[in-house]
Amino acid sequence: MTSVAGHGEREGLLALEDGTVFYGSSVGAEATALGEAVFTTAMTGYQEVATDPSFCGQIVCFTAPMVGNYGVDEGRAESGEPHVRGVVMREARGPEWTGWLAAQGIPALTGIDTRSLTLHLRENGSLRAALVVGEEPEAAVELARSQPPMSGQPLAHLVSAAAPYVFSSEGDLRVAVVDYGVKWSILRRLTRTGVSVTVFPHHVDADTLAGFDGVVLSNGPGDPEPLRGEVAAVHELIGRTPVLGICLGHQLLALATGLRTYKLPFGHRGANHPVLERATRRVLVTSQNHGFAVGAEGASAATHESLYDGSIEGLAYPELAARSVQFHPEAGPGPHDAWSMLDRWVDELRSDERRVIRAAA
Repeated sequence: MTSVAGHGEREGLLALEDGTVFYGSSVGAEATALGEAVFTTAMTGYQEVATDPSFCGQIVCFTAPMVGNYGVDEGRAESGEPHVRGVVMREARGPEWTGWLAAQGIPALTGIDTRSLTLHLRENGSLRAALVVGEEPEAAVELARSQPPMSGQPLAHLVSAAAPYVFSSEGDLRVAVVDYGVKWSILRRLTRTGVSVTVFPHHVDADTLAGFDGVVLSNGPGDPEPLRGEVAAVHELIGRTPVLGICLGHQLLALATGLRTYKLPFGHRGANHPVLERATRRVLVTSQNHGFAVGAEGASAATHESLYDGSIEGLAYPELAARSVQFHPEAGPGPHDAWSMLDRWVDELRSDERRVIRAAA
């Protein structure tokens, strides 16, 4: 067992499945968190990260050296509750942030050597972990090993809406959003384009969606491959109405068109990921949060690629009026390089060309 000392009293620890233990001080809820240990390189947006449904099942390490220094605000939330299992920081600032974590029931550690932890995850991949307070390290390592790996886990049902709801009723077009774990910033951005937005649960059928002017397949957590019912619905939908996939929605579109997905060693999480837009050769700095990617077999349909590892970051099927991106164009939080993508997609919905494609399908 490898131990890495943190700063402050050893009243809490993060144990990884490979036996590595990091010590720190508890500043959140006095509870145990089990999940996949991952890191995000975003320098801001810690509240957005904590409330992003795509982080369901994960213990998040912030690489930013100081977290919590601008407090919390209800308007920054990406959902109605936190979805991270636990939070790990080099230096947590409070009392608003740490008090919020405690009130939300999220265990958190400060004083962790997050640089060493991040390097360890980069070298060894994302690992099962246990964040505990007042527990012996050997027992914590066994807790980490007792949980299932992220591969093979369908998590969308844990974060999806239980029933359809109207997010915005005003607009010249009707857009449906399939909620696999949708971020509120996606819904807000769509509303700003002047369309009405209706949100549906992850298991909605294709016939219901086909009656809308366009459909957004949202982001979400977990492995896309076990979501066979959702993939079948997307397969049945494409070609009947324009479709835009984001993050998990991108991966589901890929599976629905015969491509494969795979687990990345340590994922892409942060607000500084460079992506090449192939058509223009423009490089977009993007916000990302995913642990799975689309296989190279989709290269012929690829529109974007990661400049970190060459993974496919976008797909387009013009004959089906379907496209997708792996990154988050709503930028919540993050740079605005891809900010206009949702606007352009809605403009295409309004164009005669898109209406002809839909009518002919």
